[in-house]
Amino acid sequence: MQTDVLLSAVSVGVIRGGMYALMAIGLTLILGVMHVYNFAHGDLYMLGAYWGYFATVTFGFPPLLAFVFAALVGFIVGAVIDKVLLHPLRQRSREEWVLNTFLVMAGLSFVIQNVVRLVFGNKFRGIASYFEGTVQFLNVSVSVDRLVALLVAGVVIIALWQFMARTSTGRAIRAVADDEKGAKLVGINLNNIHTLTFALSSMLAAIAGATMLSINPAFPATGTRVNAASWYVVMLVGLGNVGGSIIGAFIIGILESLAFFLVGEGWPEVINLLVIALILVVKPNGLFGSQVKSRI
Repeated sequence: MQTDVLLSAVSVGVIRGGMYALMAIGLTLILGVMHVYNFAHGDLYMLGAYWGYFATVTFGFPPLLAFVFAALVGFIVGAVIDKVLLHPLRQRSREEWVLNTFLVMAGLSFVIQNVVRLVFGNKFRGIASYFEGTVQFLNVSVSVDRLVALLVAGVVIIALWQFMARTSTGRAIRAVADDEKGAKLVGINLNNIHTLTFALSSMLAAIAGATMLSINPAFPATGTRVNAASWYVVMLVGLGNVGGSIIGAFIIGILESLAFFLVGEGWPEVINLLVIALILVVKPNGLFGSQVKSRI
């Protein structure tokens, strides 16, 4: 029985890890490229959950089309946020950029949550499932919904990896992350790269929110806990490390799940913070802290 519990906990942790990987990669991208601490990232996850809900329930889209819809809207919203808030700020406050964006993103999180609460109320909006059925593996039943969420996360991460490695635009993003001044000297448009990076980050959060809708229903504060877990991943692996974020996401996801199954509700955050604190004592820059910039 204990073995079944452990296997079940690990399976749930792996599913969470896929979601956290999408979230943490988005955070890491804008940290590495733009040096922005996006405290509204969880709220973009929340908006993705709402878009997934309305695409499925209101518009009647099939699940995969609902995910694409959430991704497209997330991308557009991210681009608008950068153009309306961050781009003007870049022009006026380069020397105080980090502090100012810190305050702006914290304020944006507050605004998004309260606008959503005003428009939709505090009602939970979710679905029973995207796909019916379960899959049996090693005496553990895993819903098809959870497996699809993990599969979508894997496909999106691989697609992003290929985009960053094989396209000129992806290489331009990496160049800005490595050396912004040098990238500007060779003709890379920093404003376009910053907007694209923030849009991609928002898209990843929206996809995570939409794919996990049947597990985490949409409501104004649904992204708060996910946002915290994503930051745990970033702190664990080191700021700006994209590749390490994938590994860290599964570590955090499995730790959370084991803590919940073996100790109880309320303990996942405690265990996460204890593990992170211990690791940072030994390696202050995180598990992969030797790579401060975004590396893909």
